[in-house]
Amino acid sequence: MAVGVLYPRGFRAAGVTAGIKASGRPDVALIVAERAVPAAAVFTRSATAAPPVMVSRTHIANGEIRAIIVQSGNANAATGERGMRDAERMVALVAAGLDCPAAQVLVASTGVIGVPLPMDKVESGIGLALAALADDGGDDAALAITTTDAAPKLAQCDVRTSLGAIRVGGIAKGAGMIRPDLGTMIAVITTDAPLSATQADELLRAAVDATFNCITVDGCTSTSDTVALLASGVVEGALDAEGLQLVAAAVRAVCEDLALQIVRDGEGAHRIARWEITGAEDDRAARAIAYAVGEAQLVRCALNGGDPNWGRIIAALGVTGERIDADRIAIAIGGHLLCRDGAAVEGVEQALVDAAAAEATVEIAIDLGLGDGRAVIWASDLSKLYVELNAEYTT
Repeated sequence: MAVGVLYPRGFRAAGVTAGIKASGRPDVALIVAERAVPAAAVFTRSATAAPPVMVSRTHIANGEIRAIIVQSGNANAATGERGMRDAERMVALVAAGLDCPAAQVLVASTGVIGVPLPMDKVESGIGLALAALADDGGDDAALAITTTDAAPKLAQCDVRTSLGAIRVGGIAKGAGMIRPDLGTMIAVITTDAPLSATQADELLRAAVDATFNCITVDGCTSTSDTVALLASGVVEGALDAEGLQLVAAAVRAVCEDLALQIVRDGEGAHRIARWEITGAEDDRAARAIAYAVGEAQLVRCALNGGDPNWGRIIAALGVTGERIDADRIAIAIGGHLLCRDGAAVEGVEQALVDAAAAEATVEIAIDLGLGDGRAVIWASDLSKLYVELNAEYTT
């Protein structure tokens, strides 16, 4: 059965090994539509964005895309003019193989920063990927975009509209250097819905803001974050308002599934927390506070150990830079109220709290008592393995 980006109709994919990764694992993925289709994409807002991001930003402005080439094992970032030439060369090779304009090809790279691409291997890999395109290549493509991921990440769903069943699918990679900023990590979403480029852009941005932009592993935004949505239009006709809402919900569902797979796969992650902030001055402040607390190193250490140490949360709240009234703070872990009006709640059943803190997903709710602002994010813990992996990333 077709999975991930190939669950929707109108696409083919491939994932091949070009020898870019020292491990010998697959490292070049290609996702292709049967024709140029309406598309949208969002990218990192990092000031050190990689050349593939800059090339793709230009191409997505056309609103029609035929393919996206993703190469892993090397980020092609901080590589100067050579990096731009290499990204453009990747696009040109795919375009020539598909007999389409170069402007209809997106490109993304992920891996080590500051090292030029081994273009002989990349070019060979693109040739292999073009030859391997298949209706069942979704699994291979998902594997080929991974770097430190523990496993490939795929998601899919369908909805019933007045035009019939519409499918949405996707793949993503990411485990470390995860702190979203507009777009995050690398993800490719596909649908067979009849969307315009404008509709695709609106749906994607709304979905990204509510999903990928609500996770954090380590507070580090990548140079290469790219999320793209391609709509094949195999399901013909015009969506009514209800149908468009259903497709929007499906896109969001796939993005949320992939986003949670990423945060759970945070390099060495043992557990994650769902942080819900209420009572902030506004939604912006609530999200800022959620990230500040969820990314605090001591809080993440406590999460890793299953330690319901709400005192560390109080300490992190005090330095968020947002308005906080210490006498109004309430904190609950797993539904158990531990702090009210900034002080400990008496009579707490500690065994129940300890059990809640040891869950794979720890539910932590903070009410600030200041306004109507609300935010929800998901954040990984900080593990010994995370430190080991990142201490040895290039060695």
